[in-house]
Amino acid sequence: MSLLVFVLAAAAFLSAITTIRLAIPGREVEMPNLVGKSVPEAQKMLAMAGLRMRIVDRAYSQQPVDTIVRQSPPPGMLMKVAQQAHVLVSLGERKVEVPALEGKSLRAARIELLRSGLQIGEISSAHLPGFATDAVVLQDPKAGSGESASPRVNLLVSLGEREPAYVMPSLVGLNLLEAQRQLSAIGLRLGKITFYAAPEAARGTIVEQVPKYGTRVTKGADVDLHVAE
Repeated sequence: MSLLVFVLAAAAFLSAITTIRLAIPGREVEMPNLVGKSVPEAQKMLAMAGLRMRIVDRAYSQQPVDTIVRQSPPPGMLMKVAQQAHVLVSLGERKVEVPALEGKSLRAARIELLRSGLQIGEISSAHLPGFATDAVVLQDPKAGSGESASPRVNLLVSLGEREPAYVMPSLVGLNLLEAQRQLSAIGLRLGKITFYAAPEAARGTIVEQVPKYGTRVTKGADVDLHVAE
């Protein structure tokens, strides 16, 4: 009889303990901010909060080696004691060799940078005699220099030699033959010729021109003329 009473009392006690544990929620703590902390420092912070850490991956970054880059859950979230924080740990900066781009076309330079895991930065362009159009003249950083992952390489690209330019002369009042002679002398071409009535002008003379007098024209440009009938 005494043994039976003890067993029943023990069962009642265990049942009461279980009920209390179910009724009282587990203790919650706030997730600390681990980003930028070293792995040992982060582990210590988590241990003080009753949490654990799991390294899920490592990646190249600008953070020092063995530094937390990302974490999940984020800082400030309430966590049950003994739960884990999942972190991404830095492998440090990855060094890559900048390829030689000078002398290559802009398209070839883009492909070369893509293969190296790099990016094109600022592209400047200028008319440069002695260089083919669309050729890379200068690069920064220089070829062979070690840079961090995905740096931008700035390029100076040639627009080729600048085309000769002239100030458009006045052809109004000249006859068609003289106008054509002046245009040929400076590398311009005779364009569309339109004849129309202009009582105030002598027959066969230029009364209007396109481009206008004084405008900038490049070699080989067409010049349209209006000629008095």
